[in-house]
Amino acid sequence: MNNHLEQIQNLQHQLSQQIIGQQKLVDSLVIALLANGHLLVEGAPGLAKTRAIKSLSNLIEGSFHRIQFTPDLLPGDITGTEIYRPQDGSFEFQKGPIFHSLVLADEINRAPAKAQSALLEAMGERQISVGKTTYLLPELFLVMATQNPIEQEGTYPLPEAQLDRFLLHVEIDYPDKEAEHAILRLARSEASGQNQTESEDTPILSEQTIFEARQQLLSIYMAESVEEYIVQLIMATRQPDHYDPKLASWLEYGASPRGTIAIDSCARAHAWLSGRDFVNPEDVQAVIHDVLRHRLIPSFEAEASGIDSNQIIDQLLSVVPAV
Repeated sequence: MNNHLEQIQNLQHQLSQQIIGQQKLVDSLVIALLANGHLLVEGAPGLAKTRAIKSLSNLIEGSFHRIQFTPDLLPGDITGTEIYRPQDGSFEFQKGPIFHSLVLADEINRAPAKAQSALLEAMGERQISVGKTTYLLPELFLVMATQNPIEQEGTYPLPEAQLDRFLLHVEIDYPDKEAEHAILRLARSEASGQNQTESEDTPILSEQTIFEARQQLLSIYMAESVEEYIVQLIMATRQPDHYDPKLASWLEYGASPRGTIAIDSCARAHAWLSGRDFVNPEDVQAVIHDVLRHRLIPSFEAEASGIDSNQIIDQLLSVVPAV
């Protein structure tokens, strides 16, 4: 276990050196990789969202592709299309960019629902169906989608079914003053070519190591009390009137069973990265905002009062006692 943990922690460290001031994003990327899930990142332009997934692709074994989502994007531009061969009158499937290990869906909310839906089967089933044929995606498959919270004109909000397929929804903000100085120094260093030799010598993490690390997460001990804590948190989102009047007035719909599974797997990853072989309530609390942020639907009353999902989750944690 220690060898795999050291390699993953080294990956985390290497990413932190390249993505300065966004430790939350780095940690979430690694957790998503370990928990075999997908990541939705929301933040203003220029906060290293694209750089993060590209840096990850340079550090692990596997191919990378960026898909720029635009209003005229078609489903076939993502999944691929069948091409007619006049020589023998047959059709041949040409794979699209989704057939890569790491996929960046850049500004995903700029494409209409028809294009967004092309990701549904890929993210949920790890396969693509074209006509009567089903094509399996790579065993190592991670989608990181980005969206810009500032420019709302010309955007198409992601439907709940699409959002629920993301393991985590991470919100990132501007780096602090010290990090901004470090970013300047890194940019100068890269512009002068000083970092080229370092990147060439950086060890690549194999897919096999990632798969074995995922298996280790399943062996991490979770007490029945911690499992009960997770279930109670989820039930409080579905039956908030049984827990707290304020919570009941703020929630329209709660989390699905996919949310329960996501808290479990992310809490395990958080515990493992912390060097522990057991999950405690603090691990659950560390990941619950990113896991549930996009899975809860606030009521009209909450929206009218300016209450967002983060505040609802804070209230949730305050009314459901930790074991």
